[in-house]
Amino acid sequence: MLFSTATRSLAPKSMALARQHNIRLMSSVAPSDKATPSTTYSSNTKREIHSDPPRLQHAAQPTYYPEGSTAREAPRQEASSGMMDRFKITAEVTFSKIFPAGFGWQSSSIVAEEYLGYAPDTVAFALTTGLGDAIGVMAGHCAYFAAKKSITGDESINMERETQTGLLLASAAFCSGTAWQPLVDVLQAANLSFIQVFAGTWIGCGTAFYLGLRGARTILSGPCTYIHEPTYENSMTDKSLSVAIGGATGFFVGTDTGKSCYHN
Repeated sequence: MLFSTATRSLAPKSMALARQHNIRLMSSVAPSDKATPSTTYSSNTKREIHSDPPRLQHAAQPTYYPEGSTAREAPRQEASSGMMDRFKITAEVTFSKIFPAGFGWQSSSIVAEEYLGYAPDTVAFALTTGLGDAIGVMAGHCAYFAAKKSITGDESINMERETQTGLLLASAAFCSGTAWQPLVDVLQAANLSFIQVFAGTWIGCGTAFYLGLRGARTILSGPCTYIHEPTYENSMTDKSLSVAIGGATGFFVGTDTGKSCYHN
């Protein structure tokens, strides 16, 4: 009796303890609600990372832009603007320097040979034609920019600056104009073809023009405000201009009717 009574009294307590134990076990096994957002965020994060293409530090840039992108049109506009600027500068150089230089050289050669009596193979003839070349460049440069300022009303054109620039270019033109006739005579005496004489004149007169520019910068940069002393930056501009002037002097070889290389 006592045993059965004790058993009955302990049974409810055992069941209560079992329920509490089961609840604790289930609560420890069941996933927490707070862990779900982190798990979801972690999976989403992994998915986002793997969905992006790899970004390499030294990856090659695409050779073209996507169709319809505005970034594609910008280089075309810059290239178009650059080409227009080049044509404009070339036209200005042609009309303000090359044509006046050729006119000055040819006129001074007539004066030297017919009025002063200098033979074409003398130093006096070469110096006279070089002086005529320099006067043509100086006059053409100043006249061009004076007319441009008068017609367009462009107040940014400083005639004092352009006069000093014309003096700088005229100094270089004196060197290339002086070297032209002796150089052509030497190449012609070597019985070279027209292309060879053309190339030799281009190189020789272009070099003379460049050396004249650098020397004039050294001498004139002191008294002239707008003429800069020789630097690496302006040496690049001087080289480009010298190549253009040298090519122009090469084409003037075709005006020498006494050249024997036409028969080669």
